[in-house]
Amino acid sequence: MFTDTIILGEVMTIESRKFSELVKEVRRQLSLSQEDLAHKLGVSFATINRWENSKTTPSRLAKAQFDSLCKEMQEKGNLKLSGGNNE
Repeated sequence: MFTDTIILGEVMTIESRKFSELVKEVRRQLSLSQEDLAHKLGVSFATINRWENSKTTPSRLAKAQFDSLCKEMQEKGNLKLSGGNNE
């Protein structure tokens, strides 16, 4: 049981690290501040900061909003993410 917890924790860390890098890259490409992105997604500046520092991961709703923004920006040609999706 203890081993499972450690493995799950490692997976969560890897996933949150990938998401944090994605958030930073999206902001960079769209020239948005953390506050600007927070406003677009309906979350707080602190939430974006925590995502980027791998302190928290987004709720399902926030992740869906982020995915929707990424898709919209990709369709407009304003965002290019490697792999063609936003993870």
